[in-house]
Amino acid sequence: MQTKPLFAAFMAILISLALSGCVSQRPTQTAATIDPSNATVGVSMPTKSLERWNRDGAHLSEKLTGMGYKTTVQYADNKTDVQISQLQNMITQNVDVLVIAPIDGTVLGPVIAQAKAKHIPVLAYDRLIENTDGLSYYVSFDNFHVGELQGEYIVENLGLDKGKGPFNIEIFGGSPDDPNAAQFFAGAWSKLQPYVAAGKLVSPSGKVPASPTDWKKIGILGWDSSKAQSEMQTRLNSFYIGSTKLDVVLSPNDSLALGIEQAIGARGFKPGSNWPLITGQDADKANTLNILAGKQAMTVWKDTRLLGDRAALMVDQLVKGQTVEITPGKEYDNGKVKVPTFLLTPTVVTADNVRSTVVEGGFYSAAELGLK
Repeated sequence: MQTKPLFAAFMAILISLALSGCVSQRPTQTAATIDPSNATVGVSMPTKSLERWNRDGAHLSEKLTGMGYKTTVQYADNKTDVQISQLQNMITQNVDVLVIAPIDGTVLGPVIAQAKAKHIPVLAYDRLIENTDGLSYYVSFDNFHVGELQGEYIVENLGLDKGKGPFNIEIFGGSPDDPNAAQFFAGAWSKLQPYVAAGKLVSPSGKVPASPTDWKKIGILGWDSSKAQSEMQTRLNSFYIGSTKLDVVLSPNDSLALGIEQAIGARGFKPGSNWPLITGQDADKANTLNILAGKQAMTVWKDTRLLGDRAALMVDQLVKGQTVEITPGKEYDNGKVKVPTFLLTPTVVTADNVRSTVVEGGFYSAAELGLK
């Protein structure tokens, strides 16, 4: 037997896959009975009230339609009971694949079990669906790294890594029912906690989680801008009286940042004078304009067109019974199984690189942002 040439060929394949940054995997839910020429993909998005979900739903539907698939796209108004009902209807209508961006990733287990019973593959989009063995794949950005980028920006721009401080910080968490919010906070906290422990970052409000797992106490349900605005107003009125300075606000996304910025502006803070450094995520148009106006320091741009492109490709591979590309070593444990995952890389956007990122990337036109 010529085992050495066979072994060498096998090792060459493994090395090639490792260098490519991704691996392929057979579908965990069978799609062998699906007719690719007559397949329907059900797409479930959280809400139309946030700009990014409108973009995601429209882009994903357009991409799938361009591949020859029929789609049914539903938005659940940020209500879990509505999302569950919409998913049940899609399952009853015998869609061939489900793509779900969950509102609350912890409550969909029973409806995912219904999909599994009918051999409908399920792809979790952007947010993980927990405590179910019926989830086929997960596609998202590296959400821990999103938080790291926010934390690193604060550290570098305040000069904490050069011994500067102390600085006053207010810390916000994302929606407690969104599993991604835990990842965002953990990433940011991994960078900021040492400076909090050293007394270089101080929170006058005292709203500092004791640990990364304690973040829900500062979470804003539903990523609601108005709730973030109200919370920021309360902190300003209670803890920033007289000459107490606010230096920085950790906001995990743009929706919360927008409310925080409205509260700060109403209190009389001025960009270029005493305006604090504020982080964000999603590169929403209003926030990108605020970055250019000096009201927000940065946002983490997750080009959701790339997310939609990847989700559509994974659906296409599933439907055709092909191997599905995933990121090696990045399986997410959802409490029941380790879910094969494809992760994309986010980008920091600041006033200095708006043009080279979101404009040259075609996310916004220069005219939309008032740029020449």
